[in-house]
Amino acid sequence: MRVLSALVVAAAAALVALPAAAASRTVTLDVPGMACPLCPITVRKALEKVPGVEKAEVSFERKEAIVTFDDTKTDVGALLDATKNAGYPSSLKSGPPKQ
Repeated sequence: MRVLSALVVAAAAALVALPAAAASRTVTLDVPGMACPLCPITVRKALEKVPGVEKAEVSFERKEAIVTFDDTKTDVGALLDATKNAGYPSSLKSGPPKQ
């Protein structure tokens, strides 16, 4: 019985530790198609709808988006798709590679 209890405790501890393996990643996307100061709002909203996106900052002046996301829930490809589907194709400027 004691061994079974130890196994249950170990399994519970392992399950609790799993979310700790998730890593927040930050990437910078080039978004050259933004033509007016309102465009970043559309880009930001599109990025924020992607599951796993924690933060999206979009700059009209620099024509870029800095996105922080949970890499267990999404990837760079989904971010690129989100901007493209919103009418603003983007490309990876810096950060982890597209998966």
